[in-house]
Amino acid sequence: MLVGERMSRPPIIVPPEMSILDALALFKKEHIRRAPVIKGGKLAGIVSEKDLLNASPSPATTLSVWEMNYLLSKLTVEKVMTKDVITVTEDTPIEEAARIMADNKIGGLPVVKGARVVGIITETNLFKMFLELMGAREHGVRVTALVEDKPGMLAQLTRAISEAGGNFLAFGQFVGEDVNTRVVTFKVNGLGRDKVKKTILDIVAKIWDIREM
Repeated sequence: MLVGERMSRPPIIVPPEMSILDALALFKKEHIRRAPVIKGGKLAGIVSEKDLLNASPSPATTLSVWEMNYLLSKLTVEKVMTKDVITVTEDTPIEEAARIMADNKIGGLPVVKGARVVGIITETNLFKMFLELMGAREHGVRVTALVEDKPGMLAQLTRAISEAGGNFLAFGQFVGEDVNTRVVTFKVNGLGRDKVKKTILDIVAKIWDIREM
């Protein structure tokens, strides 16, 4: 899956001359936490809700409400935005975008096509994908098990479930306890909990969790 299939579009953008107060009001209205900053049709930076809030006076300030509002009305997005922006394109694999966000500890990436911003991919987009990947909104039997990391193990596991009459709703694999094992988490329907357990008991090394949900 590629970024272009999951990004938010069209992106909600802000100009660099927008005041902090107006930007905060826009973020609240649109229920967003970050936005690309566009100047002359080109990407000039990115600003987050955290950037905007950090620019606000401390609650311990001795300034009056009127003084604070006056100062904030003069403070613009350009003063608090991040100018060195990491971007991705529509054909960037979604897992690569997730890796970039995790490695750089950022919550969103503008998506560009040439010099034009065409969307934004955020942690919220990734969370929604994770829900789908794990079948979180579908009823079935969810299993987390440890399997040996050797050729044919996953095929053996999926074949056994299929031959027993089960239908996979989700399947994921993760790093195991050591280099010789993998953790698999999957959800199936068409079989009850006890039937699923009986079916995989002799295939997996350990069943960590099995439940209907």
